[in-house]
Amino acid sequence: MKKGRILIVDDDELIVSVVMRAFERDGYQVRSRTNALDLEEKVASFSPDVVLLDIGLPGRSGLEAMEDLRKRFSETHVVILTADDTAETAINAMKLGAVDYVTKPFEMEKLKIVIGSIMEKEDLRRRVDYLSRLTSPKVGKRFIGESSAMRELKEKADKLAGAKVSAILITGESGTGKELLARYLHGVIHGAGDKTDSPFVGINCSGIPEHLMESELFGHVKGAFTDAGSDKRGIFELANDGSLLLDEIGEMRTDLQSKLLRVLEERSVRRIGGKKSIPLSLTVMATTNIDISRAVEKASFRSDLFYRLSAFTFHIPPLRHRKEDIMPIALHYLDAFSREYKRMPIRGFSPEAEELMASYPWPGNIRELKNVVERMAVLGNTEIITPDHLPREIGLQEGTSRAEGPRAFTLPEKGISLDEVEETLIRQALVMSKNNMAGAARLLSIGYDALRYKIKKFGLE
Repeated sequence: MKKGRILIVDDDELIVSVVMRAFERDGYQVRSRTNALDLEEKVASFSPDVVLLDIGLPGRSGLEAMEDLRKRFSETHVVILTADDTAETAINAMKLGAVDYVTKPFEMEKLKIVIGSIMEKEDLRRRVDYLSRLTSPKVGKRFIGESSAMRELKEKADKLAGAKVSAILITGESGTGKELLARYLHGVIHGAGDKTDSPFVGINCSGIPEHLMESELFGHVKGAFTDAGSDKRGIFELANDGSLLLDEIGEMRTDLQSKLLRVLEERSVRRIGGKKSIPLSLTVMATTNIDISRAVEKASFRSDLFYRLSAFTFHIPPLRHRKEDIMPIALHYLDAFSREYKRMPIRGFSPEAEELMASYPWPGNIRELKNVVERMAVLGNTEIITPDHLPREIGLQEGTSRAEGPRAFTLPEKGISLDEVEETLIRQALVMSKNNMAGAARLLSIGYDALRYKIKKFGLE
């Protein structure tokens, strides 16, 4: 299980290399950038828990970038890296929203302590968030999508109205809307739409520390282990008579998979250290972005649990395969964010902007689309969104050409980050080659190992 995500932004390649190796060995996912230009787009696509941000960056200072990051990504923790050890620098960084700062040159162990402390607090926040995601007014009959694939999903989901379904498996790439479908299914199965008072409780199987996961799932009795100072209900009990969402089920340890299977088969749960079996009447919905059948072949996922969960399976295609849904979803979020931020009502998108959005592959799927629309709703002081309001990586689609020759696009007058151009072209090559690395390398005229390095660098796995 990955500990968390770290993005390091520093123009010192030696520091970047040392930090990446140290934290990757500890189980973190680490990505890097050499400047802060268009840093917001990288944060939106990678979703780091912590950004290690150097103050002295070329083109755009770290403090300026941090101020913008904190406005848009309030839950992302920023740690400043600085060669200036004066109190004034630290005070300015903290005022702008940094959670800590580290002075160069630094000891790796000190940096690990800083990051570890942040991650512990983040784990606690996530546990509170997951266990408090009960049914809200947003749960119910809302289902956005005009493509045939989404219409078929809706029809399939509607057939479960009022049914006593014990388990459902929802698959799809990250950001495709698996939780949204789970909430829709919850409203359908428990029969009361927006007014249902049946609980909907979710937990992310990759977001809870391994030593806490069993207690979170099943609960415990007082004295069951050293820190068990009182009885605690697990999420199975909290979700009883409703729905339990197990997000990223593929990340669950195999020993917990066997215990989960027992709960599903016996339809009862026993707290850690307890003797009483508590009967359950709920729907367990599991989501994953990996190929579970392949995980079964590799013995990293139990085949009997897979068969138990997959009696009712829903697969959500990526957004690039259902382009008819892009604009309805974009307009939905545009209206929602305009109301939330009380901005000038934006009536919609120009035909040129719609064409660019439809041609963009949306590697981050609905999550990326939502982030882009939110940014336009906040910053776009206009009635109609045109190509000028779109992020650069989407606008680049207009200039790309499949014709032979070196001309791919024209350099904008204001310039552009070379890293951004490279990342965008790699994304396009992966889409065109259907994620075939060798094919993408041929399209880009680079070696396989070089492409693999760049994919890791930009967080495109």
